[in-house]
Amino acid sequence: MRRFQVSVPRILLIVLFLCSMLFALCPDTYALDSNRKILPNGLTVLYSEKHNIPIVMVTMIIKASPLDEPKEKAGLATLVAGLLDEGTKNRKSTEISEEIEFIGASLGSYAGSDYTTVTLSVLKKDMEKGFELFSDIALNPIFPQEELDRKRDRIKGSLKQREEEPSFLAGRAFSKEVFGEHPYGRLTEGSVETLSAITREDLTKFHSKYFIPNNVILSIAGDLTSVELDSLIKKYLASWKAAAVPEKKINPMPEERTKKVIKIEKDITQANVIIGHLGVSRDNPDYYAISVMNYILGGGGFSSRLMQKIRDEMGLAYDVHSFFVPNKERGVFQAGVQTKNESANTAIREILKQMEKIREEKVSDQELADAKAYLTGSFPRRLDTNRKIADFLASVEFYNLGQDYAEKYPSYINAVTKEDVLRIAQKYLDPENFILVVVANQKKAGLKY
Repeated sequence: MRRFQVSVPRILLIVLFLCSMLFALCPDTYALDSNRKILPNGLTVLYSEKHNIPIVMVTMIIKASPLDEPKEKAGLATLVAGLLDEGTKNRKSTEISEEIEFIGASLGSYAGSDYTTVTLSVLKKDMEKGFELFSDIALNPIFPQEELDRKRDRIKGSLKQREEEPSFLAGRAFSKEVFGEHPYGRLTEGSVETLSAITREDLTKFHSKYFIPNNVILSIAGDLTSVELDSLIKKYLASWKAAAVPEKKINPMPEERTKKVIKIEKDITQANVIIGHLGVSRDNPDYYAISVMNYILGGGGFSSRLMQKIRDEMGLAYDVHSFFVPNKERGVFQAGVQTKNESANTAIREILKQMEKIREEKVSDQELADAKAYLTGSFPRRLDTNRKIADFLASVEFYNLGQDYAEKYPSYINAVTKEDVLRIAQKYLDPENFILVVVANQKKAGLKY
C-alpha cells in the first residue's frame, strides 16, 4: 500500500511544534472520550458521543482478510466484501441502493490486508433506517450468482488495465519478492486465475465462518446517545449468534534478507523505482522510533533527507519518499522514486547512500525536533471528523493499542532520542540486502545493480 507524503514547510513545522508543546502542557487535548463494552454474544462495541453535527459514523471491522483465504482462491475476501450490498435475505440490491439513496446515507465495504471493513454514514434523523440496512448487509448477504459474475468480471477487467501501469507493475513485483508465499505478497483482489476458481459456495462459507459477533469490532462516533445506541444494538445485533472463532493461520515469511534486482521492461520515459525489504509489525515496540527515523529519512515530505537531496539539490525527481507499512504481521520498508531512465542509477545510489548515512551518524537536534513536532502536532487531524474517530477507535482495538492510545501517543513520540533513531536505523534498515525493482526502458536506464 502506497502512502502519500505531505509537504511540510518550515513555518508549518514551527506551528506544529508550538501546538505539540501546548498539547504536552494540556494532555487532555489528546484524550478521546470513548466507551468500550463487550456484548454477551462477544461483539466488541466502541462508542464516542459527538453532538457537534447531526451525523453518525459507523465502522465495523471483521477479522477476516486475505490472510484467511486459500492461496488458490486469492481474492475471496475482496469478493465477499464487495458483494455484501448486492442482495440480502430481506432485500434485492436495487432495494438496498434505493433505500440508502432515499435517506442520503452511504454504505461501504472493502477487504484490506489485515481485516474487512463495513461503514455507514447517516444523518441522526435517519439512524434507525441506516442501522437496519447496515446490519442487514453485514449479517444477511446472499451473494447472488449474477452479481458474483458481474463483480468478478469487473475486477478481472481492472486487473488487466492496471497491467499497463508502471507503478502497479513495480509494486506488485516488489511485494511478491519481499513476501514470497505469504498472503501479503498477493494482490488483495487476487488474480484472473484465482478469481475464476471462486464459487458462490466459497463466499457463503467464508461469510458464515468469519462474520460472527465475537470476531467483530463495531465502532460508532457521532450524534447518538448511549441509550439510543443500546436500543439499536439490542434490536439489530443482539440476536447475532456467536460461534467458534476460526484459528488463525501461521503464514511463514522469508527469514533471510538477500539482495535481488528485478528489471521490468517498459517503453516509458520515467523509470519507476522501488527499493526496500521486510519491515515490522504494528505491535513492534520500536514503532514510534521508526516513525521518527522514517520521517527524517524520507517520510517528511520536503523536509526529508531524500527529498532535499534527490529533488532539491540534484533535481532528479519531483517526488521521492520512504515509508514503513506496519501490518498485523510484518510489513515492509520501502523507498520509491520516479525519475528519468538515464538518472535511475544516480537516484538509486543516493537512496542507498542516505539509508547508510542515517545508520552511521546521529540525526541533528533540529531534525529530531522537526520530526517530533510534525508527528505530534498533526496527530489531532486523525481525530477531527466523526468518520476518522470511528475508524481510529476500531483500528486501535484491532491492533490492541489500548484505549488510552490517543492520550499516550505524544509521549511515545517525544520519548524518542537521537540514540534511538540511530539504533533503529541500524536495526531495521539494510542498504546491503535489499529488493530493487525498476520498471523502465532498460536500455536507457543501463542499471548497474
